[in-house]
Amino acid sequence: MTADVSPEVCPHAANPPRYPFAWEPPMQMPEALKNVHESSAMEVTLPSGDTATMVTRYQDVRALFADKRLSRNIARPDCARISKDNDLFMDPHIDPDPPKHTQVRSLVTKAFTARRIESLRPYVQEVADELLDMMAAGPRPAELNEAFAFPLPIMVICKLLGVPAEDRDQFRGYVDGFLAVTKLPPEEIGKARQNLWKYLGDLIEEKRKNPADDLISEFIRVRDEDDNRMNEHELHFWCQGLLIAGYVTTASQIGTGTAVLLHRPDLVREIQADWSLVPSTVEELLRTQIMGSSVGTMRYAIEDIPLSDGSVIKKGTSVLLSEEGANCDREVFENPFELDIRRQENHHMTFGAGIHYCVGAALARMELQIATESLLRRFPDIRLAKPAEELPRALGGFMEGFTEIPVAW
Repeated sequence: MTADVSPEVCPHAANPPRYPFAWEPPMQMPEALKNVHESSAMEVTLPSGDTATMVTRYQDVRALFADKRLSRNIARPDCARISKDNDLFMDPHIDPDPPKHTQVRSLVTKAFTARRIESLRPYVQEVADELLDMMAAGPRPAELNEAFAFPLPIMVICKLLGVPAEDRDQFRGYVDGFLAVTKLPPEEIGKARQNLWKYLGDLIEEKRKNPADDLISEFIRVRDEDDNRMNEHELHFWCQGLLIAGYVTTASQIGTGTAVLLHRPDLVREIQADWSLVPSTVEELLRTQIMGSSVGTMRYAIEDIPLSDGSVIKKGTSVLLSEEGANCDREVFENPFELDIRRQENHHMTFGAGIHYCVGAALARMELQIATESLLRRFPDIRLAKPAEELPRALGGFMEGFTEIPVAW
């Protein structure tokens, strides 16, 4: 007779490490990531003090993005919270799982077409050039985030969705508060979210009365004409999500990715000698995901789920899908902790995968490529104006990029 061997349950650490991991050294992926692939998953402690199981291997992360046994509905009493007083990514009126998510996403994709995105390319280049002209005429050193990295994507996403230019600063304040995790008091976070939701509600009503050639007007048309399969709350929710995702993630990546490049003047010179390296450079900076963590991938296991090493995520477990862990998996990426701007077949997980692949990935790539090349062409001798280890990070927020990036030329 053979023994009945049950699959191993994902191990529980006595003192799970705190997550997000510390950015040490500051210009590289966290040192703690070097040991996360000893098993398919590990337990971590979130900012709230709750624990979650973080899946780390590329094969498992990619598969679980499409696994119906892992729910995005984390508004459950037994699900880990990201922070004690923050319900980030929780909306009881939104079903984030198939089939409803798939149905609504298909409507959003109809409006978010490749043709519409590509038509923005001349505008993105024009905005980049204007911002760099103003940066050249301004004081030195310049603060890269405020001069270039943040204005570019907010102007582009506002143009795309139809947010009036005069509302950009107000909108940015609402979004920054919305995405605070522990860096702002709960009452300030709540007020920012209420203000953003009200602002978007008013904007949607205005667009419904006076439609224009913008994405919110297109969403309204698709929602109203396609059998009303997207309700009003879902329309509001998706407009909010795209405004936030299309702004702050790209802005953080432009600024922090540029700082990483400027920390390596040898790579800057290599790019300036061969501009065809810009796309692969952008992908490699995305792979290293230097400006954020995977707190936005929180999931909840509604069934037992086996992993590639034979362990099992038990039903009722709170789960993080570690994009940064997947991106440094040695089974997929050779020398994963090396910044290789010539890396080919760079199938990183920074935009997610499957039915949860980022609908704005094409827009983000275009902005990142234009921003990188335009900046390095306009200022051939651009450099960091202070040592890399002195650049402050936005710890306690959804994005943890550098908050100040002084540059000189």
